[in-house]
Amino acid sequence: MEFSSKLLENAVYEMSQLPGIGKRTALRLVLHLLNQPEEQTQNLSRALLQLKEDVNFCKSCHNISDTEICEICANPKRDKSLVCVVEDIRDVMAIENTSQYQGLYHVLGGKISPMEGVGPQDLNIIPLVNRVKNGDVKELIFALSSTMEGDTTNFYIYKQLEGLNVVTSTIARGISVGDELEYADEVTLGRSILNRVPFENSIKAG
Repeated sequence: MEFSSKLLENAVYEMSQLPGIGKRTALRLVLHLLNQPEEQTQNLSRALLQLKEDVNFCKSCHNISDTEICEICANPKRDKSLVCVVEDIRDVMAIENTSQYQGLYHVLGGKISPMEGVGPQDLNIIPLVNRVKNGDVKELIFALSSTMEGDTTNFYIYKQLEGLNVVTSTIARGISVGDELEYADEVTLGRSILNRVPFENSIKAG
């Protein structure tokens, strides 16, 4: 792709670093921003910089938050004995949209993936085990995607919890194998949480 401007080329390159954005899409987005009022582009730039500089992660569940403790964890109406283990904030948003779940969350920040150099030490697994050890958590729901990495992460956490007084379950397989939670429709995802099964059963089924 030939560029008539180095500034344009640099902007397209940076935009194309975003996931799912190829060079042609990046060019279209950059040209769109170029044709917008300068104030709009400045507002976008400020919002992104402020997000990067000022964003917090909840000290309890590791969800993205504006405060030390996120609104979900701080809500007295939520069931603190029930914790849903998810990969990232997109999964929290997907489950919240179902209005079928009233417990808390624990955001791992990824999945174990040796191929990508992601090990257990790179995820929020130790804080999760510590939450269980504190005694408030009675059930953990594994809600990672049904991929090899997701299943490996579930099993690793399950082994770390051996000997602790906590029930482990996994969402029902209404979510197709390999699917990400954020792409599931709300009805299917809601039912898969309500119809969750003991994690031991999913090991035997595998």
